[in-house]
Amino acid sequence: MKFPGSVLVSLLLFLAETGTALYLSSTYRSAGDRIWQALTLLFALLPCALVQLNLVFIHRDLSRDRPLVLLLHLLQLGPLVRCVEVFYIYFHAGRFEEPYVSITKKRQMPKDGYSEEVEKEVGQAEGKLFTHRSAFSRASVIQAFLGSAPQLTLQLYICVLQQEITPARSIFMVLSLLSIVYGALRCNILAIKIKYDDYDVSVKPAAYLCIFLWRSFEIATRVVVLVLFSSVLQIWVLPVVLLNVVGFFFYPWILFWQSKSPFPENIEKALSRVGTTIVLCLLTFLYAGINMFCWSAVQVKLNDPDLINKSQNWYRLAVYYILRFTENAFLLLLWYVYKTDVYLYVCAPLLILQLLIGYCMAVLFMLVFYQFCHPCKKLFSSSISEGLLSCFKFLCFACRPFKDLKSPDGTDDDAQASHKTNESQNGNPHQSVSSNA
Repeated sequence: MKFPGSVLVSLLLFLAETGTALYLSSTYRSAGDRIWQALTLLFALLPCALVQLNLVFIHRDLSRDRPLVLLLHLLQLGPLVRCVEVFYIYFHAGRFEEPYVSITKKRQMPKDGYSEEVEKEVGQAEGKLFTHRSAFSRASVIQAFLGSAPQLTLQLYICVLQQEITPARSIFMVLSLLSIVYGALRCNILAIKIKYDDYDVSVKPAAYLCIFLWRSFEIATRVVVLVLFSSVLQIWVLPVVLLNVVGFFFYPWILFWQSKSPFPENIEKALSRVGTTIVLCLLTFLYAGINMFCWSAVQVKLNDPDLINKSQNWYRLAVYYILRFTENAFLLLLWYVYKTDVYLYVCAPLLILQLLIGYCMAVLFMLVFYQFCHPCKKLFSSSISEGLLSCFKFLCFACRPFKDLKSPDGTDDDAQASHKTNESQNGNPHQSVSSNA
C-alpha cells in the first residue's frame, strides 16, 4: 500500500500558510494597516472554508450521522482530523482480513503496440485511502489558486509599495509560492489520472521535476508581472483581472450552451437543481482562478458525465501560451512607460527581459514534459513536436496564397498544381492535431 505522502504535504502546507497568515495579519493590525490585515485574513479564511466544504462533500458527511466531524470542520480543523484518520487507516491496514474486496481492471502502458489488462484486488482500507488522497488533492488545488495565489500577489504588492521585505512576509511568500506550485502539480497529476483512468499510470520523479520547474517559472513570472503593472496603474488592473476571470468562468458555460446538452444531473443524487448549479459555478470559478495564473491541465466540460474534457488539443494549449505571453509583454510595456520613482534603482529593460525569458523557460519545461516525461506519452495520437510542426505548416499554408497572388500569371497554375499534389500526398494539412494529454 502506497504511503500517503501527498496527504501529509498538503496538511503541512495548509497549516504553515494559515498560521503564518494569522501572524502576519496581527502585525498589520499592530502597525495600523487595517486594509492589509482585512485582505490577508480574507485570502486566508475564504479558501479554508472552501477546503472544509470540499472534504465534507467528497466524504458525504452530511448524509451520515457524524456531528463531531462536522463540528471540527466548522472549527477549521477538518484537514487535521482527516490526516489523522488517513494514517490510522494506513498503519492498521493488513492487520485484519478484510471481508470485502473489489476487483479493478487496469491496462498497462503499451509495449510494442500491445497492452495487457491486469486485475487487482482493492480492499476497503486502500479504497478509503484513495478517497482521502483524492479529497486532499482537490483541497490543495482550491487552497493554491483561491488563497495562496491572491495572497502571494497581495504580499508582493505590499512589499513594492512599502519598499521593504520583512522576514515574516518573505517566509509567507515562499510558503504561498510552494503551495501554488504544489497545487498546480496536483492538478496535472489529477488530469492525467482522470483522462487515463483505464490505465495503470505511474509518474516518475523526472516528470515531477519537470512539472515543478514548469509551474514555478510560469506562476512566479505571472505574479511579478501583475504586481508590477498594478503598482503603477492601480485602477486598470481591475479590468485585466475581471476580463481573465469572467472570460474563463463563462467559457465552459458557453460551450455547454452551444452543445444544447441537458443539464447535468449526475453530480450528486442528494443535490437539488439549485445545489448542482452552485457546485458547477464553484467548479468553473476554480477553473477561472487556475487559468488566471497558469494553464489549467484539467479542462472543464459541463456536458460530459465526468465534467472533464479528456481529449485536449495542442492548438488550444498553443493559443493559451501565445496569448498569455503577449499579455505579459503588453503589461510589462505599460509598466515601463508609466513606472514611478519607486523603481528608480531598478534596471527596467533587464527586469523585463528576465521575466520574458523566465516565462519562455516555463514553456520549455512544459514541452520537455509532454515530449519525454509524460507517463502516458505512448498513448498520444501525436507528440508535441508533431503538433508544433503542424502549427508551422498551418502558418506556412496560410501565408502561401498571398505569395501565389503576387506571382506571375504563368507560375500561378504551377504553384496551385504543386499545392494540390502536396495535399494529395501528405493529407489535409489543416487537420487539427489532438492528443489525450
